[in-house]
Amino acid sequence: MSMEDRCFIIGAGDFDGFLEAPRSGDLLIAADGGYRYLRETGMEPDVLLGDFDSLEIVPEHRHLIRHSPIKDDTDMALAVAYAKEEGYRTYYLYGGLGGRRLDHTVANLQLLTGMAREGLTAYLIGSGTVITAITNGKLSFSENAAGMISVFCMGEQASGVYEKGLKYTLEDAVLTCDRALGVSNEFIGEAGSVKVRSGTLLVMWDAKNGLPERQKCSPGTD
Repeated sequence: MSMEDRCFIIGAGDFDGFLEAPRSGDLLIAADGGYRYLRETGMEPDVLLGDFDSLEIVPEHRHLIRHSPIKDDTDMALAVAYAKEEGYRTYYLYGGLGGRRLDHTVANLQLLTGMAREGLTAYLIGSGTVITAITNGKLSFSENAAGMISVFCMGEQASGVYEKGLKYTLEDAVLTCDRALGVSNEFIGEAGSVKVRSGTLLVMWDAKNGLPERQKCSPGTD
């Protein structure tokens, strides 16, 4: 495995195609019902994992990991845990939004938060939206980005928050988990960015804008 190898996990939520598609060397995991989506696209996962409550039968697969339905983690979280043990640090999570299970959507937002705090890069993609979390980091978007972007604090508070090149700007602000101050901002045809010096932010935007540049930030710098 090289430093550039990535992990793709497909869950059983809404799946509307790949924004970023797997390539040679990437790890492709089907988490339970996500296996159905992959078969429809003609792709075979490297690993099939889950408790299989979303499938009528347990498929035969050369690398099958079956979990009990009585467990503490979701199938998506178990898939991430497996990939972390294999050394992967960049993740594209599909089939983790929408569908019949709002509780699983919220669980995946918490999963993103935990991954960001571990220094991992992860994107939750689906329903025309991309969501990621950053801890002491920065996202930079091109001047071609359009539509909405929303920012939420994940934790008691996030300090040193900057939003630049957007309709509504923030300068060294503090966001808290009980007020949605960063919701429904807009791109305005300028290079835009979201940054947090200390804490974790959840950031979501229209999938048509693709993926931003990322960088780490020192807690003591502007």
